[in-house]
Amino acid sequence: MPYVTTEDGAQIFYKDWGAGGSSVLLSHGWPLSSDAWEATALFLATHGHRAIAHDRRGHGRSTQTWDGNEMDTYADDLKCLIEHLDLTDLTLVGHSTGGGEIAHYVGRHGSARVAKVVLVSAVPPLMLRTDDNPGGLPIDVFDGLRAGEAANRSQLYRDLADGPFYGHNRSGEVPQGTRDAFWLQGLASGTRNAYECIAAFSATDFRPDLAAIDVPTLVIHGDDDQIVPIDISGRLSAALVPDATLLVYEGGAHGLPDTDRERLHADLLAFIDS
Repeated sequence: MPYVTTEDGAQIFYKDWGAGGSSVLLSHGWPLSSDAWEATALFLATHGHRAIAHDRRGHGRSTQTWDGNEMDTYADDLKCLIEHLDLTDLTLVGHSTGGGEIAHYVGRHGSARVAKVVLVSAVPPLMLRTDDNPGGLPIDVFDGLRAGEAANRSQLYRDLADGPFYGHNRSGEVPQGTRDAFWLQGLASGTRNAYECIAAFSATDFRPDLAAIDVPTLVIHGDDDQIVPIDISGRLSAALVPDATLLVYEGGAHGLPDTDRERLHADLLAFIDS
């Protein structure tokens, strides 16, 4: 299996599918892995693009490091992978926490290798309520996730999958297999890594990163996202990134790569090829 070694010795697993066309790097959400993007990677690879998806450190098949479970290191790991594969003219696509990761990569390392950015149900600009972000979510929300991770992470992932992540609590129509895949991927993460990642995705201020994005950007968000509500995230991100385009999926939940797969694939391909 392919790995790249970071400066601190962590092994980052990645998938590299397809040949020809432009390259697309897919960054996954918490507490998942690159497997969450498999259908999208397959779609893009069969439509003429090179699709790369990695497991964030501490997740999936990557090293479960004790330290480095924060956005600076995640962005540096991404830089290591991009340079290892010598990717240029690259479209960065990030779902949820992955949206924060790719935004922070641009803010920290620039856009010289990046042609386009796509934020899908993404955590920027800042999820946590603070004095200068009064519309954010209270710390109790994230403390609750940490408590669940510490007490019974298996049950926490089951509750998220059966409830708000895919909107199954609204429709009752999300397939069992989809929900089981979330649970399985979650349990493949390291418990310290997943615990500390909660602070990384909730308390990192991505506003400077969004302001630094100087390439065409597409923001996709469901207006019934119960995990990362659109009014504190997608709408604000689209306003902060110069000339960004916002696509609102009416009734869309958080897990759009699964719940709205066909529409998302069509929108991604149209944007990448434009």
